[in-house]
Amino acid sequence: MIGLGTIINVIAILVGASLGVLVGHRLPERTSRVVTDSLGLVVLVIGAMNIMSLNDVDFVDAVGPGVGLLVVVGALVIGGVTGSLLNIEARLEQFGTWLQATTRKRAVARPKKSPAGAESRPNTFVEGFVDASLIYCVGPMAILGALSDGTGHGIETLALKASLDGVSAIAFAAALGWGVAASALPVGIWQGLLTLLAVGLGTFMSSAVIASITTTGGILMLGIGLRVLNIRQVNVGNLLPALVVAPLITLAIAAVRGVL
Repeated sequence: MIGLGTIINVIAILVGASLGVLVGHRLPERTSRVVTDSLGLVVLVIGAMNIMSLNDVDFVDAVGPGVGLLVVVGALVIGGVTGSLLNIEARLEQFGTWLQATTRKRAVARPKKSPAGAESRPNTFVEGFVDASLIYCVGPMAILGALSDGTGHGIETLALKASLDGVSAIAFAAALGWGVAASALPVGIWQGLLTLLAVGLGTFMSSAVIASITTTGGILMLGIGLRVLNIRQVNVGNLLPALVVAPLITLAIAAVRGVL
């Protein structure tokens, strides 16, 4: 069934986030911070590993030795300018704020008792929504898994991603609340669109193109890690267009060189 991987992923995030909210109030703040810091460090490691795709043989053959980094830099600059003009980061935050307001209205309409300390701080819903959405959507597993699902090569990658997202959602939701669960919505939309795109394009995506996306995504993951660790609030949302620009530049250079 095409799209099953994304459905499993969405369910895993919802279940993990729900468990995190239920147990989160039982953990002292210092424990939640340590867990979040641990996830931030893991995100940095994953990002660094993905950047190694700069050395992918097919990618190097397509753009030429030493040109891969320039491709990524160009994608980040062009994508960053585009994302800044579109104000993607602010739109994500606005969407998160709207979701928070909507859920609060429903909570007021149907009040129920909650454990002491179970409520998140007012700003953590949007923080949890934006950071979790970026982490779950930007990673190459989301892209490669959706493409694999759409081309009929199986859901193994998305199944693995679902298990990782579910576990991390527990930790994130314990610290940041229901905003993490809301991130399942953009994950479903993003991966669903990629799956449909893969159905239409078939095997159009070459390994060089995938490597360019993976490398660029790795750099964005580093930015997300810095956010999670509260080192610097990198506007990763505004850099998301780079994931589209990178493969386009790769294809253009390869065409000029007569490789693809």
